[in-house]
Amino acid sequence: MLIPHPAVLRRLVEEYEAVVAEDAGAGGGCASTRAQDLAYTLCVSTGTRDVRHALLAARRMLATTSLAGPETASEPPVRPGATEIGVP
Repeated sequence: MLIPHPAVLRRLVEEYEAVVAEDAGAGGGCASTRAQDLAYTLCVSTGTRDVRHALLAARRMLATTSLAGPETASEPPVRPGATEIGVP
């Protein structure tokens, strides 16, 4: 399995949690398309099939990488034409 860059994974988790909180505040009762997209991306990034497991795995990965040193916390290099999650 490919391991996502910690900065990318951290952004995914933060954005997912913000979108879910916003959806809950709107009182719609169902997840927005953006929340569903982020949940899918988190699952793919962590090798899971359920967003709850994806969030747990992401937090475990982030806890492990934060112990590795400051070089792992840096932003990934951005290539021209790359998408937000680093895939051309």
